[in-house]
Amino acid sequence: MHYSKGKHCAYYHRYHLVWSTKYRYKVLQGDVRLRVREIIRHVCAENGVDIIHGVLSSDHVHMFVSVPPKLAISELMRKMKGRSSHKVQREFLQLKKRYWGCHFWGRGYFSTTNGAITEDIVLQYLENHIRNPTVARR
Repeated sequence: MHYSKGKHCAYYHRYHLVWSTKYRYKVLQGDVRLRVREIIRHVCAENGVDIIHGVLSSDHVHMFVSVPPKLAISELMRKMKGRSSHKVQREFLQLKKRYWGCHFWGRGYFSTTNGAITEDIVLQYLENHIRNPTVARR
């Protein structure tokens, strides 16, 4: 396992993120697909987010990323979806007919974490930690 480092911390934050186009229209194809990929990569780079793996389907995006602790997932999603929506609709005028309300992405997103250890291991560690007489209980 490889920990990332900040100025005052070491971390291993991995997130699986998924979001879709509004109405699940299959518009992530050709030049639109390439441009969305480029914009997302740029947003991630400027926010210190490492893209471990990513897949753009025709109507949704899957990403597995490493996110620094100073950045909230909701903020990252706002930046990626907002900037890509704005730029893509401005650059590809054919999308204006389909997305007349100026919303390119669906409203929500899916997020889950992935760590090096499972919840069971953490709970087992805490249970053993409590049993140790040298450690004060809280």
